[in-house]
Formats: sequence, C-alpha cells, structure tokens
Amino acid sequence: MPIDHVNIPVAELGRSRAFYSAALAPLGYRCVFESDSSLGFGHDTREPIALRLGPAPNVGSHVAFTATTNAQVDAFHAAAVAAGGVDNGPPGERPYGGYYYAAFVLDPDGHNIEVVNHGDRGAS
Repeated sequence: MPIDHVNIPVAELGRSRAFYSAALAPLGYRCVFESDSSLGFGHDTREPIALRLGPAPNVGSHVAFTATTNAQVDAFHAAAVAAGGVDNGPPGERPYGGYYYAAFVLDPDGHNIEVVNHGDRGAS
C-alpha cells in the first residue's frame, strides 16, 4: 500500500520552505500548500510531504524519496547541501541489497532525508 502522506515536525517554516523547495526540486516536488502552521510539498495539489510547526522536532525521523535516475540523486544532494543541509552520506552505491544508489542529507531540524534510485545501473 502506498503512503498517502508524511508529517515532519519543524521548528521554523521559512527555513524549512527554503530547504525543501531547493532539495526536492530535482524530483519535481514543489510547495503546493502553505498556512501559518504548515507547508505541503508534492507534484500537484496533493501534499504527501507536510511540514508542521512543532514544539520539539523528532530529530530521529528518516524519509526516503524515490528517484528514477542517479542524476536526480546527485542533483538532490547538491541542492540540499547548497540550501543549508548537512551531508549525511554523499551520492553513491550502497550495499543494501540489489542496486541502491542514494544520498543522505540532514535537514535544518536534523531529519535524515534520503533520495534513492533502485534502477539506473548505467549511470553509476
């Protein structure tokens, strides 16, 4: 069953909007909803990724987005780091079983954001 949406607690919406707008652009995500207490990112008017103001973000969160090419993984990592994210694993193949090309970045609240491609073998 696919996931309908994910809520990620954040401390500051402006900072998170800037980070996620840049980091998720290579995957085609954009801000599709904004209020005083939350932001929604998606491909259309649906907002599968919701950022909500919270008193104490859960720093242990991990969210992985699917990429269709290794170039998208590379672009995510570059954009996320340029937008203030902290490298938590540069783009590259991982020994997680099967083909797994991924990159990891900590967002401004310390959430581990991953983008992974399971099938672009020719671009590695």
